[in-house]
Amino acid sequence: MTAHREARGLEALTASSPRPGQRLGAVAGHLLKEIRERIGASQDHLAEILQVDKSTVQGWESGRRSLNSSRAGSLRVIKRNLLRLGGDPTLLTQLDQALDADSLINFVVNDQAIQHADEHPLASWVLTRDTTHMLAWALTGASPASLPVREKPPRRGPTPSSPQLPRDELNAFFSQMRRAAELAHWSGDEAALLRRQALYLCSYDDSPDTAGWLAEIRRRPPKARARGWTPDWADARSVATSLTRHGDHAALAAFMATGMGDEVGEAANLNYWAYWLGVDSLPKADDHFMIATPAQSWDALALLRGLTDRLKPGVGAIDLNVHSVWALLGLRRGLLTADPNLSRSLQERVVALLDSGGISAQARQELVSLHYGLRLTT
Repeated sequence: MTAHREARGLEALTASSPRPGQRLGAVAGHLLKEIRERIGASQDHLAEILQVDKSTVQGWESGRRSLNSSRAGSLRVIKRNLLRLGGDPTLLTQLDQALDADSLINFVVNDQAIQHADEHPLASWVLTRDTTHMLAWALTGASPASLPVREKPPRRGPTPSSPQLPRDELNAFFSQMRRAAELAHWSGDEAALLRRQALYLCSYDDSPDTAGWLAEIRRRPPKARARGWTPDWADARSVATSLTRHGDHAALAAFMATGMGDEVGEAANLNYWAYWLGVDSLPKADDHFMIATPAQSWDALALLRGLTDRLKPGVGAIDLNVHSVWALLGLRRGLLTADPNLSRSLQERVVALLDSGGISAQARQELVSLHYGLRLTT
C-alpha cells in the first residue's frame, strides 16, 4: 500500500471543529511541528503526503484540532509517514506521551467536576517521566530534555516557541489539581495515587502561594508516617521532591531520614526510579509496584545510566539522586565494571559534585564512597 493510499480518509477522521479559541491538542501539535521542522518539510508537503488539507496540518500544529480525535490507525499513518520523511524516531515515540498529556490537560481544564476521587484519570495511571515532562512543557514552557536544542529558523511574525497554556487555562488547571488533591486527601488510601500526582503537578505552579500550600498539605498527612514503605511513602517522596522546586529542602531531608535506609524503602525507591525513567516500561495502575516488583525484573545498568545523567550540581533533589546511585551500586556491585565508559562518566560527575556546594553531609559521604569504588575499577 502506498503512502498516499494509506493516508486516504484522514481528512474525514479529523473533521471535527473545536469551539473558538479552544486548543485541544497543544502539546502533541507543537511536537508534531517540531518533528516536521526538524525534517525540513513544509506544511504543504506534509499535507500532500498525508492527503489532507493544509488547514488540517495547521489545525494540528496550533492545537486547535487534536490528534487525539484521530483513530489509532490514522495516528500510525501519520507517524509512519513522518518516519519515512526522516523524522526522529525518539520524537515520534514521544507523540504518544504528548497525546496523553493533552488528554489529561483537557480533562482537567474542561472542569469535569468529579465527585469521587476514582473518577479522575490520575487515580489509576502512574505517570512516567516522559509524560510528566510533556505536561511540564505545557505548564511552564520548559522543553523536555528529549528535545535537543536546535537553531530556530527565522519566522515572519510571532509564533509560539512552546505549547505553554495561556494564563487562564493554567489557572484553571492548577485550581482543579488543587481541588483533586484535597478530594483525594479526604478519600483515604484508595486515592493515594491521585493525591501524590496532583500535588506533584501543582509544584509546577509559579503562584506565590504554591510553596506554602504544598508545605501545609505536607503538615497534615492522611496518617502517621512509618519507616519503610506504606501507602503514604510514595506521597511523602513526591511532595518532598516537589518542594525542592520551590527551594524547600527540609522535606526531602526528613523523608530520607524516615523513608529510606531500610531494605523496603531502598527497594521501593529503586523500583520507582526504574519506572519513572522508563527502564521498567510496563504501565502501572497504582503505587504498589514499588514493593511488588522484583529488582531482577529491570535492567540495572540502564537504570544506572539514567541516574548518572541526574548527577548534576544545582539539581533540586540531588541528595536523593546521589543516594539512589549509591544504593543501586551497593545492590549490584558488578555494575561498575560492566560499562567502562559509563564508569568514567560517573566518576567525572562524582568529582564535579564533590567540588560543588549544595549537597548534604550524607550525600558527600556517599559520593566519597562512590569515588573510592570508581578509582578501584577505572
